[in-house]
Amino acid sequence: MKFPRSSGVLLHPTSLPGRFGLGTLGDEAHRFVDYLAESGQRYWQVLPLGPTSYGDSPYQSLSAFAGNPMLVDLEQLVQDGWLTAEDLSDVPAFPEDKVDYGWVIPYKAEKLRKAFEGFEARADLEERQRFEGFCRGSASWLADFALFMALKEHFDGTSWAEWEPALRDRKPEAVTEWHRRLEPQVRYHAFVQYLFFSQYTDLKRYAAARGVQIIGDLPIFVAYDSADAWSNPEIFHFDTQGHPTVVAGVPPDYFSETGQLWGNPLYRWEVLAKSGYAWWIERLKMALTLYDVIRVDHFRGFEAYWEIPAGEETAVNGRWVKGPDRAFFDALKRAFGDLPIIAEDLGVITPEVEALRDGAGLPGMKILQFAFGSDADNAYLPHNYKSPNCVVYTGTHDNDTTEGFFAQVEEKEREHLRAYIGSEAESVSKALIRMAFASVADLAIIPVQDWLGLGAEARMNVPGQAVDNWAWRVRSQDLDTALSKTMRELSELYGRAKVRVAAKVPVS
Repeated sequence: MKFPRSSGVLLHPTSLPGRFGLGTLGDEAHRFVDYLAESGQRYWQVLPLGPTSYGDSPYQSLSAFAGNPMLVDLEQLVQDGWLTAEDLSDVPAFPEDKVDYGWVIPYKAEKLRKAFEGFEARADLEERQRFEGFCRGSASWLADFALFMALKEHFDGTSWAEWEPALRDRKPEAVTEWHRRLEPQVRYHAFVQYLFFSQYTDLKRYAAARGVQIIGDLPIFVAYDSADAWSNPEIFHFDTQGHPTVVAGVPPDYFSETGQLWGNPLYRWEVLAKSGYAWWIERLKMALTLYDVIRVDHFRGFEAYWEIPAGEETAVNGRWVKGPDRAFFDALKRAFGDLPIIAEDLGVITPEVEALRDGAGLPGMKILQFAFGSDADNAYLPHNYKSPNCVVYTGTHDNDTTEGFFAQVEEKEREHLRAYIGSEAESVSKALIRMAFASVADLAIIPVQDWLGLGAEARMNVPGQAVDNWAWRVRSQDLDTALSKTMRELSELYGRAKVRVAAKVPVS
């Protein structure tokens, strides 16, 4: 796809303000859409929206299709009639500037259970029909997911591979029996998904009316302990007990002597090919209902991926294995036409990966934090962008903030930056934002932390670190009119501003 010359902001919904401990799909999300529109921004980029597990990473989701219950807005449930105002009178004094998941998750889970009880007790026929219609329309993934979640609760969070063999292997009689035994819990998890998709659909419709499109993030791999792996073991490299034989990661490089051992199961691409990549096509159909544009994480894995024997403690003892390559994207084009995809082409990028990206007509990514400290041929320096068909970032969710990054780099990188911009009048983050907006890249995406000029304390994720990630939150007062004015002025100056919308669209 090709973007109009434009700009947008990277902010995961959990980082929004709000009194319930983390951001949701409610009023604050709608206000953020208004803020983007007033600020001349056409895109809101988010991280994966699936339900998270241990470590709270949106990149290790319990499902590639389901939504995160923690994003459901509780105040909307009062308006719907499933909770009362009294039910929300006990909101703890959650931190304003970070998410304390250990505190938030049990609180919200208890309220969602109460909302389900309220629905079961008070919903009229029309409301019940809407819920049942959602369940029927989503049956291809929802039935397995809701049962998977009910089973995980019943077995105290144990991985599906450790369940009794008949259930682990999805023997029809075992699945039927356990669905009967856990029917109320299964129905609860389906109901929570109904809430998520109802609220998200309202938010997406609201954003579209304000001229704001949503860029979503699609990880190439799924989590091992997920409904996807349990429901579709034939498409993964598993042994007869459901354990992976090989797992995903990346090899040793400049940043890590032992590489990165992600542990995700790897696809049996030859099996997927025989079905015409049916599972992936269904996954993309779902993603296209959620997002206007999809950023595919670890794009290089479609050309070749790093395969590590299961049981290894590092990623050192792996090998490159050929991926589905062009045949996969040809199948997608037959199914969808030209897809609105951004290729996350970072890491070990070879001419073959570039050929796959360009052959599919996909824009790649340029990260300005990677541009300095080497020489004039650095591919991330704006004067080396070979085509406007790319997306430029100051940094991503995996980077430190720009201020945090440059506070700890060697002096030669700071000197290179000062020489490149020819000035020391602005902060580093402001200088890189201006550089991104001035570049030929069709789309510029800036993390909110960089617009605010924040340091390392506002970093979203440290790759390879298992805890204390994904917690940063923006405060309401930080998104003020002065910043909005700056964002719009820069967007207009560099030809990236969206057309103003005269009147606000009411929240549906």
